[in-house]
Amino acid sequence: MEMNATYTSLVAVGDSFTEGMSDLRPDGSYRGWADVLAGRLAARAPGFRYANLAVRGKLIGQIVDEQVDAAAAMKADVVTLVGGLNDALRPNCDMDRVRDRLGEAVERLAPSCGRLVLMRSPGRNGPVLDRFRPRMEELFAYVDELAARHDALVVDLYRAPALADPRMWDVDRLHLTAEGHRRVAEAVWQTLGLPAEDDWRTPLAPGPRPRWASRRLADARFAKEHLGPWIGRRLTGRSSGDGLPPKRPELLPYEGPDAG
Repeated sequence: MEMNATYTSLVAVGDSFTEGMSDLRPDGSYRGWADVLAGRLAARAPGFRYANLAVRGKLIGQIVDEQVDAAAAMKADVVTLVGGLNDALRPNCDMDRVRDRLGEAVERLAPSCGRLVLMRSPGRNGPVLDRFRPRMEELFAYVDELAARHDALVVDLYRAPALADPRMWDVDRLHLTAEGHRRVAEAVWQTLGLPAEDDWRTPLAPGPRPRWASRRLADARFAKEHLGPWIGRRLTGRSSGDGLPPKRPELLPYEGPDAG
């Protein structure tokens, strides 16, 4: 890989993690690590183009069927692909099927772009995700295997303790805060061979432990506002992304708030 290279285009493929939830802008739209990365890349390359096909809630089969062909046709310098975790977090999950569809995505994207970037997604410390860690780790082991087979890069966010810190996660406990997304952007930036701005792995400074009553109140709010609706969607086969369009469906010059 060329160090300190110039990239002229980026296509991001995936689900809510790549769409940018829960990194809210003042206007109510989501920014997220891919937008931050695009802005930094655009500052280095006049005419830089960016597309973000991600839609929250998408399973890996939907990502392959709805996003991969469009991404491959764009022939971008860099394509990022993160998917499969929504499948792994479902009670009934066919991991063989997940691996098959993820492998299909990589096989179609790798030859179409200058550099394919895969990720081992971050995991928040806590009992909810602990239940699904074996599946997550099975998925990530396959990501490593695919990367080796297709000469793709892997950004290993899963083994970064700083990103497991609960303070890096929004109140829904499923999506990163703005600081978490900023660190992911820095991690991808460095993986692409670009000069580091800081060490994204640096732990947050120690802070006071929340009182017992505050923790129980936060748990109750989480269960009512986020966990309950999430379980309801799983049981009914609905998705938070049903009917939503891709975030940025065309590969166009990026002149957003994060550029320049």
